[in-house]
Amino acid sequence: MAGKIKRSLFAIFMNTTPTETATYARMGQGITSHKVDYNPETSDETYVSEDSGTTDVESYKPTIATQQTAIQGDEVFDFVDSLRQSRAVLDAARTDIVMVNLYGTEASGAYPAEKNTVSIQIDDFGGDGGKSVEINYTVNMVGDPIKGTFNPSTKTFTAGTGGGE
Repeated sequence: MAGKIKRSLFAIFMNTTPTETATYARMGQGITSHKVDYNPETSDETYVSEDSGTTDVESYKPTIATQQTAIQGDEVFDFVDSLRQSRAVLDAARTDIVMVNLYGTEASGAYPAEKNTVSIQIDDFGGDGGKSVEINYTVNMVGDPIKGTFNPSTKTFTAGTGGGE
């Protein structure tokens, strides 16, 4: 029987130490809504021999718009806030994320996943009086993903072991 998948079973882990050995922290604290926007790039053509057009998907430019309440001590917030404070650009704004299907078939504690290089874009920081500070940022995926598995207990990504299936 088919069943609904709870949002908590789709996890995104961000590498918060990109210049060292990867340290993955789950994105979630202070984040109440989180979606991957695949931003498909399409081409449209209507051939002279046909009356109806053709639309093809040419590529994707995935992004994840993130609104996060500032929680000092949360590894993801602290990392992104450090990028904001230094106004990081180009390679200094890059890290990687792993998107994990916790609803997928588990293999020895690891789940289907894909690892993506990303560039973190700081959009705004602050908020209304009397409320918590918020940071809004966009996670821009760079290049093609690497499929594999991710073990949430050990926070280890292994490439090429059935990710996404």
